[in-house]
Amino acid sequence: MLEITNDFNATVASIDETLAVNDNFDMIKREISANGSRAVLYYIDGFIKGGELQKLLMFLVGLDGFGDGKTGAAARFAAVNLPDVEVDITSDGGDIIRGVLGGCCVMAAEGFAGEAAVIDLRSYPSRDTQDAENDRVMRGARDGFVETLIFNTALVRRRIRDTRLTMHYVCVGKKSRTDIVVAYIDGVADAKFVEQVKSKLESVDVDALPLGHQSLTESLFRRGWYNPFPKVRLTERPDATAAHLLEGGVAILCDTSPEAMLLPTSFFDFFQETNDFYFPPFTGSYLRIVRTIVFASTIFITPVWYLLFRMGDSLPSWMSFIVPEDTGELPVIVQLFLTEFALDVLKLASLTTPSTMSNSLSIIGGLLLGDFAVQTGWLIPEVIFYMAFTAISNFTQSNYELGYAFKYFRMMLLILVALFGVWGMAAGVVIMTALLVTTRGICGKSYLYPLIPFNGRALAKLFLRVKKRERS
Repeated sequence: MLEITNDFNATVASIDETLAVNDNFDMIKREISANGSRAVLYYIDGFIKGGELQKLLMFLVGLDGFGDGKTGAAARFAAVNLPDVEVDITSDGGDIIRGVLGGCCVMAAEGFAGEAAVIDLRSYPSRDTQDAENDRVMRGARDGFVETLIFNTALVRRRIRDTRLTMHYVCVGKKSRTDIVVAYIDGVADAKFVEQVKSKLESVDVDALPLGHQSLTESLFRRGWYNPFPKVRLTERPDATAAHLLEGGVAILCDTSPEAMLLPTSFFDFFQETNDFYFPPFTGSYLRIVRTIVFASTIFITPVWYLLFRMGDSLPSWMSFIVPEDTGELPVIVQLFLTEFALDVLKLASLTTPSTMSNSLSIIGGLLLGDFAVQTGWLIPEVIFYMAFTAISNFTQSNYELGYAFKYFRMMLLILVALFGVWGMAAGVVIMTALLVTTRGICGKSYLYPLIPFNGRALAKLFLRVKKRERS
């Protein structure tokens, strides 16, 4: 363990050994002297603002020395000679190591009396803020979160200029030491819920969070892996995050992740889109209702059609169009599953195809495969029609996890209908409802709130967007 002592040479040797300076090409050790007094600066190449560091070095070598060696010398030196935005004085070896690995510059000097200065000169590699890829809007702001935590907190603060907006820092991961911020508005968010979230995060015991929010979510939900319903709502939009905070919610921002985790999360929250709020209330309500109906129908449209197909002899004459004259060479249930898998294959192919060709590949591949499958008798037009409607409807909802959850239940319903008919459909609905009722979020409200427990006004707001009244 790194120890900072009054012996400058011993301190430097301990830091060198802990940081493995000689084994890491990007771990920079810069030795300087001023008027016979020695100092060493440690930092990681690529994390430091080069221009500011150069100015700091030029200033330091022109001084008369680095502290007087008495208690509190480092703090006095920093107050006079380190005019940086953020400087911390510490004697804790863990803080020094975390500072260097986090991108700060650490300065140890002969006259610092067993302490060191952690100078924040960080400049993480990052991309410019741009339109959120997975949550685009026809109107409204075009900025989205990036992989740098401090940029994301600034985007939120730009929209909420309130002193009660709190950004609580938490460090998670024994090896990654990932920076995480719990954002909430003090006095607006439920204080008990905020403390529960903080406690949950501080109790996470993992080595690292290499995949950002996904790793954090899996660390928080270690049980119920068989339940495909998403437990948290993610957004790349700072305006949606700010609106959530103003309504009393909590947001978790994770370094290296261009998304915010919005809590508490209920099942019905996934049917809301930012686009709804950039249109007048009537239009926003219409879009929300259409989206909810169309997306919900993706679960039942193919199982219900297949059930009616199996009941063809007992259907009234006006529903005879449902039963195709030619059922193809393969059983219809096999055709439905083949199409389900083919759609996933096209998705995977488009993801790994260069962006300039991905759209063409999806369209041409779908047309060629569909036409060839009909001509050879593998598939019938009705199967392609219903599955095409399902595939298009999935794009009305931006949450991929919810889309795949609906897909799994749709496939389960098809299997149960094929085995047990009407009773299989009923059993599938019961199983799906049971999983929804037993799903639990991180903490806070029920997953089915405001349906369970029932809150009529809150439930109506999920489907009808009402203009907020101005407070007098």
